[in-house]
Amino acid sequence: MAFLLAAYTPDAPAGMERATAALAAGLRKLGHRAVIITAARQPRPDPDVIELRTLAPPFPCDDDTLRDAIDTAGGRLHQEIATVFDTIGVDIAVYVDALWGLGRVAIQHRARSVLAVHVVGHDQDLGVALASVEHVIAPSRVVLDQAGQRGYDTEDWSIVPNAPLHEHPPPDTGVRDAMRAHAPIRVLGRLGAEKNIAALLDGARLLQRPAEVIVADAGFESAPGAQAAERARCAYAAAHSPLVHVRYDGLPWKQVPPWLAEAAAVIVPSTRESFGLVALEAMSVGTPVVAYGVDNLPNLVGTGPEAGGVLVPRSHGEHALWQAAESVLSDRVHYRDLSRAAYYRSRDFRPTTVAELCLKAVR
Repeated sequence: MAFLLAAYTPDAPAGMERATAALAAGLRKLGHRAVIITAARQPRPDPDVIELRTLAPPFPCDDDTLRDAIDTAGGRLHQEIATVFDTIGVDIAVYVDALWGLGRVAIQHRARSVLAVHVVGHDQDLGVALASVEHVIAPSRVVLDQAGQRGYDTEDWSIVPNAPLHEHPPPDTGVRDAMRAHAPIRVLGRLGAEKNIAALLDGARLLQRPAEVIVADAGFESAPGAQAAERARCAYAAAHSPLVHVRYDGLPWKQVPPWLAEAAAVIVPSTRESFGLVALEAMSVGTPVVAYGVDNLPNLVGTGPEAGGVLVPRSHGEHALWQAAESVLSDRVHYRDLSRAAYYRSRDFRPTTVAELCLKAVR
């Protein structure tokens, strides 16, 4: 199986890249060959990552820049993809997005073609991609609903959720209790406006507990300079929040689970979240999640006695996220219940489980 994702690089601070790597890893554990095809130059050689040469946009770039680069490459790009498929014997090609996953140039080939709709993108890309592939998968029912609202027929689409890339054992109960009392609240994300981290930092001015935030640039952005502007907003807000420490260098994927495991709670401040990979990664190590109840997060985190965290109405604002986290940490019994439920909810999303769902959907 080959996954096409233009901006893929290891350790990129982006859920689509990490979810693709996790699915590929799950397939390998099941005994399949899984490769990733990308236009991004790789920091080190990897036999499971193949670089395209006919497509070389400057990264980071926005949608229009990538679209123009694809159009400029034209037939040369089609031919290169076909040659790669033939050379390594691809049976199933997964275009990991209509634009960024090159679904808009899905080639005619003996390999079965699949479009992964992680988010409902631009009609000019999605319409072309849907007309060119045999199967469509999406990470959540939310994506199907959003596509349906846009007029797309999703009756034959399949749900294949995301999975955590690396496993890490959750702390035992005694260690988790100590974390509740003393560990920082943590936040992990990329510098995208929908991740809402600058606003979260601005809402932390009255925070009573230390917090640590790690953000970084991804290979894509909404417009040229958008990530730099978001970084400046984060820096300004953090300067007025004395208990918050912010890093802008990202975190290697292998270090994500242990870093989240050592948090008292993890806040996911996103205003849009078609799946919620950071929330799942936190839950997989038993760390309760605090998030807005938007998009797929209620389904993922849960509600009621089996919830792995606390959901806050979006209308309550960012300060309410901090308040909810501090409230969770003040109640030992509730905290233990959330931690236990978080871990067990995450077990349905192991890489091999998700890989089996994917194979069932595309065969």
